[in-house]
Amino acid sequence: MARARRWPAGGAAAVEISEEEGVRLLHIGGDAIQSAIRLDSPDALELDYTRAMMAFLLFHPQPSHIAMVGLGGGSIARFVHARMPGSRITVAEISAEVIAAARRYFGLPADDRRLAVVAADGASWVPRHPGSADVLLIDAFADGVPALRSETFYAAARAALKAGGILVANFIADDRRLGTWLARIARSFGGRMLRVEAADRVNLIALAFRDGPARIAWSELRARARALQACHGLPFALLVASLKALNAHTPRHLLVAPE
Repeated sequence: MARARRWPAGGAAAVEISEEEGVRLLHIGGDAIQSAIRLDSPDALELDYTRAMMAFLLFHPQPSHIAMVGLGGGSIARFVHARMPGSRITVAEISAEVIAAARRYFGLPADDRRLAVVAADGASWVPRHPGSADVLLIDAFADGVPALRSETFYAAARAALKAGGILVANFIADDRRLGTWLARIARSFGGRMLRVEAADRVNLIALAFRDGPARIAWSELRARARALQACHGLPFALLVASLKALNAHTPRHLLVAPE
């Protein structure tokens, strides 16, 4: 894999750009892929976990405001900006170097009325914005930032949501502390939490609900999946199947909250 450039990120981890077979990749402090863009289809979601994070659309198909902690290469922000004209997105990213890389190498547009990138620590930024978001996405490298996985943070995340809002948190599926993180989210959201797996099974996404119905009919979810798949070209039918495999349900309903 040819390495295009490497430079230090704020004296901490190194930001590295590489390319392979028409895909540009972002690495932070190692070989792990943090973000990817297919150069001939820049607005598409290339990585399986980013597609899985869009599962929130099955439950909140037309969010007005999406907030996000962790920019990476800006894949999700770019997707929302290009393909969801009814939504605006605000992203908090602690690293100025990551923001610069997203703009320079990954085609992230300049800020406008529907896109804002804020240079801020997400752990302190989220509590300052109560009741502001329909959806809050957490896609930050959290191993070195335990505050992003604390019960205090998850309570603040719930408070940051509007009525009907959803928290979407990305985890590595084989993280030995995954059960701890999920339990903290579940407690903070009164048990209103679902899990969905990325197609490559490397990542697991938690969906936590501020409020809303305790169950949703499979027939409704499948109808939404068909409509969303036609609109966005994402594998929503597979996401519905994952929801069924990983969560409590009856033959007719997915159970969102404990009964």
